[in-house]
Amino acid sequence: MAKTPPKHHPSIIDSFAIKKHNLTVGNQSLSQLAERVGQTPFYAYDRSKMTHRLRQLRSQMPDDLKIHYAMKANPMPAVVQHMAGIVDGLDVASAGEMKVALDTGMSAQQISMAGPGKRPVELAQAVAAGITINVESFNELEELARQSNRLGIAATVAVRINPAFELKSSGMKMGGGPKQFGVDEEQVPILLKRIAELELDFAGFHIFSGSQSLKPEAIIEAQHKSIELAIQLADSCPGPIRKLNIGGGLGIPYFPGESPLEIEPIGHALAKQMQRAKQYLPEASVIVELGRYLVGEAGVYVTRIVDRKVSHEQFFLITDGGLNHHLSASGNFGQTIRKNYPVAIGNKMNWPQKEIASVGGPLCTPLDLLADKMELSKAEVGDLFVIFQSGAYGYSASPAMFLNQTKVIEVLV
Repeated sequence: MAKTPPKHHPSIIDSFAIKKHNLTVGNQSLSQLAERVGQTPFYAYDRSKMTHRLRQLRSQMPDDLKIHYAMKANPMPAVVQHMAGIVDGLDVASAGEMKVALDTGMSAQQISMAGPGKRPVELAQAVAAGITINVESFNELEELARQSNRLGIAATVAVRINPAFELKSSGMKMGGGPKQFGVDEEQVPILLKRIAELELDFAGFHIFSGSQSLKPEAIIEAQHKSIELAIQLADSCPGPIRKLNIGGGLGIPYFPGESPLEIEPIGHALAKQMQRAKQYLPEASVIVELGRYLVGEAGVYVTRIVDRKVSHEQFFLITDGGLNHHLSASGNFGQTIRKNYPVAIGNKMNWPQKEIASVGGPLCTPLDLLADKMELSKAEVGDLFVIFQSGAYGYSASPAMFLNQTKVIEVLV
């Protein structure tokens, strides 16, 4: 007997309204939106969902917590502009992202830069802009000092710490062992002494132990350890800690069996820990740096079915976009075992006729598989295939030039 394909958590797809079998994004039907865009494939990001997610998060977090948007999740300028109006700061990972961030009008004092391989020219740009630079090595610190001396501007620096602990149950571990990110916890006092000798403007710490966790207890533990580590290091600092970025880690559900992260217990525990931070670090603003959690569920990837075929009694739908635009949905962006993203035929929602089908993109490689044996509405050539959970790490994280296929368009609606 054939197994029934697993169902996705209903809140993922059901959070989008449906009108006459059409998915709606930003109150526009998908068919109409495709006409407006003028081509497929395209990404569509719903600004109201981003705003709602942030308001919901703030309602469950301590009032004095600062929430920053990590641009690497989705650096589309229109998205960043929208987020800049509702968050407390922006975090960038390159000079290119810094330019987009500064174009929004966000104060340079509320922008920070991280990344293990900042080039001298990027460091000079960051110093000149007046943003906070998260120092990731002793060599980087010395180069930063040279650029500061050349420009006659004392760089504002925070130390990115590679903590001895990790974020348990996280999709990507950014701490707890040998890492290319940051300075090992035990070496931080030495680096702090050197910052004082170089007379740079010390701002605080950046402690990022992992990302994409759906376990509240794991996030609570990591946040607790991050704040305690900062308290332990306070006496070694060349000045008061003004910024304490404890990273992100808040995940969203992608696959069957996963449920949305419970925020309320995280906020309750963080409120207690922030009281302790106020006692020992009275000048510190506690910051969480979030990307995927803020924008991931607000976006969809839309591609048109251009062929329908049968191979050894298995139905295949072929689309005009694939892993070149959405690498993560193909399973080639960090998945050990390939799993299906939540997907649908976007112009045939709640359609009575169903079928089991696999969906492949246009690329000449077997890796270009967007859905494997999924229950879908019965689709024909011309229908619109939709991948949900596509607001983060989509187009900018994909090999867009692979096989020189059609470029994707991004819209914020």
